[in-house]
Amino acid sequence: MSEWKIDSWRTKPILQQPEYEDKHHLKMVEDKLKSYPPLVFAEETRELYQQLGHVAEGNGFLLQGGDCAESFAEFNAPKIRDTFKVILQMAIVLTFAGRCPVTKVARMAGQYAKPRSSNLETINGVSLPSYRGDIINSFEFTEAARKPDPDRLLEAYHRSASTLNLLRAFAQGGLADLHQVNRWNMGFLESNPLKDRYQDIADRIQDTLSFMDVIGLNSKNTATLHETSLFTSHEALLLNYEQALTRIDTLSGKPYNCSAHMLWIGERTRQLDHAHVEFFRGIHNPIGVKVGPSMQGDELIRLIDALNPNNEAGRLTLITRMGADTLEDNLPRLLRRVKEEGRKVVWSSDPMHGNTKKASSGYKTRNFDDILREIQQFFAAHKAEGTHAGGIHLEMTGQHVTECTGGAYQISDDDLAQAYKTQCDPRLNADQVLEMAFLVSDYLRKSAE
Repeated sequence: MSEWKIDSWRTKPILQQPEYEDKHHLKMVEDKLKSYPPLVFAEETRELYQQLGHVAEGNGFLLQGGDCAESFAEFNAPKIRDTFKVILQMAIVLTFAGRCPVTKVARMAGQYAKPRSSNLETINGVSLPSYRGDIINSFEFTEAARKPDPDRLLEAYHRSASTLNLLRAFAQGGLADLHQVNRWNMGFLESNPLKDRYQDIADRIQDTLSFMDVIGLNSKNTATLHETSLFTSHEALLLNYEQALTRIDTLSGKPYNCSAHMLWIGERTRQLDHAHVEFFRGIHNPIGVKVGPSMQGDELIRLIDALNPNNEAGRLTLITRMGADTLEDNLPRLLRRVKEEGRKVVWSSDPMHGNTKKASSGYKTRNFDDILREIQQFFAAHKAEGTHAGGIHLEMTGQHVTECTGGAYQISDDDLAQAYKTQCDPRLNADQVLEMAFLVSDYLRKSAE
């Protein structure tokens, strides 16, 4: 491939980009972003790279989750706190069950752009540009709101910075204390219809923490019981924003995208000769690629080699998004091919995007059982092929929304209207995502045996 430059992606075909009317204004915004401080630092990114390297070698698990698309309108501390809490709750259950470290990566502090299946949205005979995330335009269905606005890049930067500041305070300031996290899990179980099914795990975690207290290991003298590491990620869709926040690390002399610790390429923009692959191959962050059911073995190997030419463990995560009805027919052949070629990757399951459907009530939704079935098939395929099921990637929230059907509380199609708040895709709510953690912990435990 040709020599990489920070702007060499601009010479390639590109998809899923907005059309800005005022190119001069856009250039001014990009220049301003270049002068702003980085949102994350290279050393933090290298720590995540190392942790994902352990996952790629079969010695860890990746938990990645958060909003489908962050919203300027719902930007507030309680929402950030609640999603942070539910990620920690999931992590402690998975860590205990799998007896392996869980690397926590949030879809937060930058998940403001979304790919769309059509450039236009039509309502009652009126067609307007599709909503592409708050970093580009607004959700309201008016001509002014749907016009791409360069100033939204600056707004996304400032909100990402504030979110990161709060997440770091939560992670280091005591909210992540393991005793506190397990108390939250106990509270979740108290009112859960399937309490007895999950109580044993929560009780055993509490017994372990109590034993550690007895022998003198507590939150006051053991930092790992009191604080945690949480990394951020988003789909790097809007490349002029990503380029503006790419910096040369003073220690290594290498370019790092400093908008997040980890970035990924979506299913719609992973073409080998297009702009997104070109940009990603030059940055030194750990990166991901979404892999759908149409992916062929030769194509996947070429993509892996373009993005991870040195075959470094921790560099590349393959995020499968195939659907519960197609994964069994498609994932095993890819697992075999990557294993035969000796490529070092993290395999993670996105069980959300392949299971989206329209409910009878008209809402776009996903069913809890379909999501769980795809995760189960993901683990089974890896066990059959002798490879490592390395993670899960969920669209979720710490709020009590009603966007996905099913789960212990049996949310129905008719219930969706009660609290359907997403601006893009349906998310698992706080109860559903914790229930998912207890169920997935069983698969993780069996895979570790």
